[in-house]
Amino acid sequence: MRCLLKFKLFLLTSCAVLLLAACGGGGPQENLVRIPLGAGGFGFLPLQMMREYGLIEKHAQAAGLDELTVEWLELGGPAVMNDALLAGSVDFIAAGPPAFITLWDRTRGSVNIKGVAAIAALPMYLNTRAPHLNRLEDLTQNDRIAVTAIKVSIPAIVMQIYALETYGLEAFDQYDDYTVTMTHADGVVSMLSGSTEITSHFTSPPFYQRETADPDIRTIMSTDDVLGGPTTFTMLSTTQAYHDTNPEAYQAVLTALEEAQLMIRENPQAAVDVLMAAGQGGGLPAEELLSVLADPDITFTSTPQNTMRYAQFMHAVGSLNNEPTSWTEMFFPEIHTADGN
Repeated sequence: MRCLLKFKLFLLTSCAVLLLAACGGGGPQENLVRIPLGAGGFGFLPLQMMREYGLIEKHAQAAGLDELTVEWLELGGPAVMNDALLAGSVDFIAAGPPAFITLWDRTRGSVNIKGVAAIAALPMYLNTRAPHLNRLEDLTQNDRIAVTAIKVSIPAIVMQIYALETYGLEAFDQYDDYTVTMTHADGVVSMLSGSTEITSHFTSPPFYQRETADPDIRTIMSTDDVLGGPTTFTMLSTTQAYHDTNPEAYQAVLTALEEAQLMIRENPQAAVDVLMAAGQGGGLPAEELLSVLADPDITFTSTPQNTMRYAQFMHAVGSLNNEPTSWTEMFFPEIHTADGN
């Protein structure tokens, strides 16, 4: 199974790299920055702030790039965004650590995709409405867990880490068969409706809060429980070519991201307004979204956290060819002074 997964990942990336070459690289375009907005929710909120307040344009103008145009694309999902970056149809993408690390590994020596910075750090929570479920060991053949992507999403990887630590390397993927792919929004609908399609949902704020407002739904695990502390949830990445040929635009994106993170910390009401205007409040009223933002476990920082834990695990199970010696090996130099891990 490990070999099959490894081959599929290699084949997917190889095809995308060939497409990139066939299209002449699609490559970085002067005076243009193209960024997908991602899957939505708090993990991508800084991107929404950057768009709403024109922060990239602001910092580009300060650097003398008066003609810079920013295109924000309604595109989400790690596989789709990875392919878009490899094909040269976008310049930056936002994804979780597992998808990013896989792309970093597969493009070493070719496109050389690396991290720009972290976007947000927040826990994900395994919610259930099944009375018999108190831990993963209680799963039965009739149980299904909704995740954003089987095998490679943050929840899928975290359950694999849990299985490895509980049962050993040979059983690391034993919970994969219980997972089904579903968007967070669809997962919430399924959980709240009492549908028998899924019995659990591994989700993130504010979808987590929306589900647990139902007294029949409870949380049995979080990513922080398994990883032993806060973990980067989303990060921004780009190609070596964009980084090297557009240094001013690259720096404008990084500075805009850090300003957006600061704005969220200092003015949560403005952040909630932006989130609701984008239709990404998870069905919660503004006052509840404000309380979610006040959760100390949710942080908006450019410093990568716990990325090495993912990389070391993925290398141990054979889904990563190259094990980084440090988190900085996976990121461009502009962020190396951060106290990451």
